[in-house]
Amino acid sequence: MPYLPPIVAMLVAAVVITVILRSKYGQAIQDIPNDRSLHNTPVPRTGGIALVLGLSAGWSFLAESIPWWVWLPCLMLFVVSLLDDIRNLPVKQRLFAHLTAAALLVAGSGVAAQQGWLVALAVFLYAAWMIDLYNFMDGSDGLAGGVALFGFACYGIASLLAHDEMLALLNFSIAAAALSFLFFNFHPARIFMGDAGSIPLGYLAAALGLWGWLRGDWSVWFPLLTFSPFIVDATVTLVKRTLRGAKITEAHREHYYQRAVQMGLGHRRVALVEYGLMSLIGLAALSSRNAAFPVLALLLSSGVLVLPMVWIERRWIMKETR
Repeated sequence: MPYLPPIVAMLVAAVVITVILRSKYGQAIQDIPNDRSLHNTPVPRTGGIALVLGLSAGWSFLAESIPWWVWLPCLMLFVVSLLDDIRNLPVKQRLFAHLTAAALLVAGSGVAAQQGWLVALAVFLYAAWMIDLYNFMDGSDGLAGGVALFGFACYGIASLLAHDEMLALLNFSIAAAALSFLFFNFHPARIFMGDAGSIPLGYLAAALGLWGWLRGDWSVWFPLLTFSPFIVDATVTLVKRTLRGAKITEAHREHYYQRAVQMGLGHRRVALVEYGLMSLIGLAALSSRNAAFPVLALLLSSGVLVLPMVWIERRWIMKETR
């Protein structure tokens, strides 16, 4: 069965989450509401275990074809992030793990030899940022899981169009595991993925996007476009906070999706809007996946993203000045 890996990934993730929710040990790690939270009651944050076990089960059918620099840094990040979910590791230790994973990606992929050191440096910074921003954007029911579903499914479709079935199955396995997780995470969420889920997903978004580019499946712009709803929100918010002199590591609720929830749109509608954005931008990315500079796709994506952000910004200012 050529599509057995995604099926196994979906089933394993669903079974593991079900076991977690019925086990006192699985619910022992709670996400306690804080200044950054949009929820009011503790929720188990062990869904990342199911996500990673699910995609690993799917990937086991293709193990011989997966390079070490894809799975090893991902495994390292999962272990460190799970420890963080349990013990709240210091920021320096987490950042060191993230930078190490990005360095392993650059070293293992051979991007420096193929594309030069400037491109390798850009890949290192991009990977490190993707690892962190995916975690930053995991703060609303159904959001990070839904973006994983749409984003990696888009990678998978592009791989199929490039006749790269192996890479397609790797991506569809992640999307399938995310679909199972989303069943339990859509509002009202019964479980969160925690850092053990969001951090590896951010790394895989960067690593598989890079791998597909190096294999000639798509242009360098394709991964950036595919995950641009997360990339733009997190990056613009970081720049605004930096210019204002706020602490980057400090918990906050200033992301556009967070403000949309606080303004009354709610978790469900914000997630559905995000799915719509991912779908539109994903179609634009697929239509120009091999373009050296996809002008139309970039313009469309910019409009699709900027207009809601401007609307949220203006509504937020009006709310604050009342």
